[in-house]
Amino acid sequence: MLYGGVTATRNALYDKGVLKSHAFEIPIINVGNLSVGGTGKTPHIEYLIRLLQDNYRVATLSRGYKRKSKGFLLANDNSSVASIGDEPFQFYNKFEKLTVAVSEKRVLGVQKLLDLKPKPDIILLDDAFQHRQIQAGLTIVLTPYDDLFIDDSMLPSGNLREPKKGISRAQLIVVTKCPAQLSEKEQFTIAKRLNVGLTQTIFFSTIVYDDLVYSNTERVRLTGLKDQEIILVTGIANPEPLVKHLKKQKLSFQHLAFSDHHNFTSQDISVILEAENSIIITTEKDFMRLHTKIKTKLYYLPIKVSIIDNEKDFNLKIKRYVEQSTGNR
Repeated sequence: MLYGGVTATRNALYDKGVLKSHAFEIPIINVGNLSVGGTGKTPHIEYLIRLLQDNYRVATLSRGYKRKSKGFLLANDNSSVASIGDEPFQFYNKFEKLTVAVSEKRVLGVQKLLDLKPKPDIILLDDAFQHRQIQAGLTIVLTPYDDLFIDDSMLPSGNLREPKKGISRAQLIVVTKCPAQLSEKEQFTIAKRLNVGLTQTIFFSTIVYDDLVYSNTERVRLTGLKDQEIILVTGIANPEPLVKHLKKQKLSFQHLAFSDHHNFTSQDISVILEAENSIIITTEKDFMRLHTKIKTKLYYLPIKVSIIDNEKDFNLKIKRYVEQSTGNR
């Protein structure tokens, strides 16, 4: 009650204009959630990057969670997980045309990006739903299929960062990590339970796993590892979907689970490497933190997201917002 009261009061002050939100003359899409992680923000931001990067100069702005630096930084070839954080470092390594920035002060971050020559056409805000100082033009809130915000409670008894009614600030709600064959009937049931506003649209997404795992030097088909000893290493909020996928592939593995954004110590590395003949499979985000510490037998399994049933409509809403905001047709 105490935590919810504080956050509700803060939101009310922003809603009434007592606390100021900054609007910018550039399309800004805010991707966030009501809960503390595990909703799939990273692959959904990558979805938006792929959707927009061929026609626009796209920038991402994150706070750079658990980085060892401060202030505004632009990613470059000298950047590392330590300097900009694991997710921004992953974005920078995957998308050649993308501008990647980190700043704990998001307003300053946007201002710095707009000073660039050439400046971005669009900014994607990573995990900034509760950052009310910026007034984004389009807000997307993610909520996982097996842990809907409607069933959750406020911190510390639950995982919600703010009261459930905060969902009203989003234009699009995406139910993430759904079964690939989610029926229209279940979609309708979930949408009815979420009970969002008439101006809000609900979409459903599912995780699509790559058929291959990748190291720094090679790639191997996942189904070709059935006879291998495997160590699965995860430092993400909810590794259960990955665990289920690997079991579905009939792989036998030992799972070493660490906390989200875990900073792997030398002792952790020693534990991981104890099984000398094993290969190590990890997530792409964890690979960014591990590949400089483990030089061999380390592979990551990439993921993407797919919008179930209404992908064209979802893409159209994103593109239409950007086009109307930039004057491009």
